[in-house]
Amino acid sequence: MLVVGLTGGIATGKSTVSALFASHDIPIIDADLIARRVVEPGTRAHKQIVKVFGKGILSTSSVSASGAGIVENSDEQLDWWTCPIDRKKLGSVIFNDEKQRKILNGIVHPAVTRAILWGVVKAWLRGEKMVVVDVPLLIEGGLWKWMGKVIVVYCSPELQLQRLMARDKSTRADASSRLNSQLSITAKVAYADIVIDNSGSLAELDGEAMSCLGKLERAVGRTWIVSWLLPPVGLLSAVWCLSWKTFQRRRR
Repeated sequence: MLVVGLTGGIATGKSTVSALFASHDIPIIDADLIARRVVEPGTRAHKQIVKVFGKGILSTSSVSASGAGIVENSDEQLDWWTCPIDRKKLGSVIFNDEKQRKILNGIVHPAVTRAILWGVVKAWLRGEKMVVVDVPLLIEGGLWKWMGKVIVVYCSPELQLQRLMARDKSTRADASSRLNSQLSITAKVAYADIVIDNSGSLAELDGEAMSCLGKLERAVGRTWIVSWLLPPVGLLSAVWCLSWKTFQRRRR
């Protein structure tokens, strides 16, 4: 089975490409969705985050039992371990604090990585030819090293800036500040096996995505069934693929 990493930058169209792949029955492992699930109330990560950052980052509102809408809970009514994390409150704590951000990542990233690995295993057990792992920070987090292929959705930095301003209704300065806080899309392209250019229309993007799927299908070939039926062969194939990519990376 071919494990494909899909990434891009803010407003480059990665989520649209992911949706296009899914519409063609390609299994998708969405890291953003997983990141939300692993910090839900009752999870180990949720408890760790509350212990480290305090109860102030929790959402203290809930839906009333009568269905009348959102009500605020008092401290007496509140069971802290059942309250969801307020992403905006947590974001305000870590946004300008690199140390706090690293602590949060140290809690969330291992949980997300384990969930991604389990998703890959389940896809293999189902006999899928390929699975796409959709990760915004695929490069920054180092997960790209474990992917058989890396796809980067690209548009020019200026177009990316214009799209982000239009999407978030933000000023140029605010949008630029947000883009500058992440690895640039140009830098990410250097890690790509396949680049999907999203500089045009949605129809053009669909054509780019289908061309990409064709390349992936050819990369998988017909030998995937042997790897699935004979797990040792699949394991050796994966080791060879990752070793070869490591060798090529070092040569570059």
